[in-house]
Amino acid sequence: MSTDLLSTVAANYGAVATSGLSSHHEGVRAVAEAFGYNAAELAAIPAEANMGLSCGNPTAMASLKPGEVVVDLGCGGGLDVFLAAQKVGPTGRAIGIDMTPDMIALAKRNAAAAPQAYTNVEFHQATIDKIPLADDSVDCVISNCVINLAPDKADVFREVARILKPGGRLAVSDIALKQPLPEELAQDVAALVGCIAGAIPIEDYREGLLAAGFTAVEVIDSGADLNAYAKVENQSGCCSPSMATVQLDSTMGLPMMDSGCCTPQPTSDVAGLHERLADLLRRYNVNDYAASVKVFAVKP
Repeated sequence: MSTDLLSTVAANYGAVATSGLSSHHEGVRAVAEAFGYNAAELAAIPAEANMGLSCGNPTAMASLKPGEVVVDLGCGGGLDVFLAAQKVGPTGRAIGIDMTPDMIALAKRNAAAAPQAYTNVEFHQATIDKIPLADDSVDCVISNCVINLAPDKADVFREVARILKPGGRLAVSDIALKQPLPEELAQDVAALVGCIAGAIPIEDYREGLLAAGFTAVEVIDSGADLNAYAKVENQSGCCSPSMATVQLDSTMGLPMMDSGCCTPQPTSDVAGLHERLADLLRRYNVNDYAASVKVFAVKP
């Protein structure tokens, strides 16, 4: 991935961080629930930590235990970090890594504003192929629809192996390919930002983890409907007071700002990408080509 493309991805997700989207919005909750979060989980964390960007619920499958150290790659506003923090308890640590300063700032604000004190969380701005943590220092690594955006997955897998303790584990929700993408999707920048074009085949995901030294590798199609984003189209209602001026782009849950009733405009300078992705997903059923997968692996 070129520097320009990486900047495009960062710009899009930075725009989400400043959009005001949260679990207070019906559509945002609908996206999270479609990919495995329940109402109790969403109610137990800061509402602003959930922005409808998930493709699974890694904390539900990570078997986290009190006292463990868990790292979330691409933590966004802290959704999975806060859930993990509750599971590992005050003697454990939950650490979020994100490359976008706006997301890290949001996650820190969410932690500070929460009714309960999150004394066991921390957040670091970094790319997930250069994690600022010591070797053999982590019990579990989680991630939620982020590794597919990494330019070099092999570098990410090696870095995860580096920071995990012997016997440590990976539990990730991600997008992987069931079959090759049509050329139009594979080469489109909008599809990259939308977590499609950057995905690798399921078997390549498995082989990449094995090459990084992991054992007990499983990459399982969760069966979740990737069109869940589109199915909550107009979920907030035009000019809904509860959404103020924020609506969801119906393609991948990305934010749009309403400059007038029913005339939404994307918030970032890459607005054309959102429109392009919407057009692509109208013409292609992404479930034919990609899957939300549950990824498990163990460091020997």
